[in-house]
Amino acid sequence: MDLNFTAPFLVREQGTTSLHFTMGETQSSMRLDSPDDLHIDYTRTMMGFLLLNPRPRSIFMIGLGGGSHAKFCHRYLPHVRMTVVENNPGVIALRKDFNIPDDDDRLTVVVDDAAAFLRSTEVTTDVLLVDGFDQTGQPAQLCSQAFYDDCFQALAPGGVMVANLHADHADVYLFVERIAESFEGNAMQVLAEEKGNCVVFAGRERPVTLKSLRNPEWGAALDPRARRQLRSEFTRIGWSASSAIKPPGSGPAGG
Repeated sequence: MDLNFTAPFLVREQGTTSLHFTMGETQSSMRLDSPDDLHIDYTRTMMGFLLLNPRPRSIFMIGLGGGSHAKFCHRYLPHVRMTVVENNPGVIALRKDFNIPDDDDRLTVVVDDAAAFLRSTEVTTDVLLVDGFDQTGQPAQLCSQAFYDDCFQALAPGGVMVANLHADHADVYLFVERIAESFEGNAMQVLAEEKGNCVVFAGRERPVTLKSLRNPEWGAALDPRARRQLRSEFTRIGWSASSAIKPPGSGPAGG
């Protein structure tokens, strides 16, 4: 595992705490008056896995950051067991600054290289959230064809992967194509509301279609506060998702 990490730092202003590697990019953000809520738009988009599987039993997360998904799921999905892999010890050292719960029987944070961990693990999961970034952006090892193949293998039958990509990355369409290839075309992409992130949903033995992304059953699995946070975004996902399949040699996938 690479030990040459850029140390993250905090910025506290206007009732929020945010995590940075550089001032130009915010890695995570938390409101001090609602630390378990999803503050940044793409984090709500990624929760769209609940449209496909409203009641998962296990979630594997790549990238801890400020723990937005870990905190939300720990609070609002009480029957889920979560494992989070984060390779930067400096990020984990800021865990308490973001009110991330201590490890317990429902949450485990592992310090490791996520690609290597995923390749070697025999554990399968219902949901895999890929949200790993460093000071350079998206690490190459988390965007390769081999990595997405490993993501497919790590899912239980009926499992769902959600990958967060930089929408303006020069190779974003290549990454989307790789996901579609690993998942045999069973994938859809959604631009987050502020257009900075492209979120891709892909399934193993579970259809990922416009119809499935309009599934109304998710609301019954959450309490009212969680539903209020996600309702608008989930409606938007159902009407803005597009196919992640792109024939070889064609132009960028449509949005």
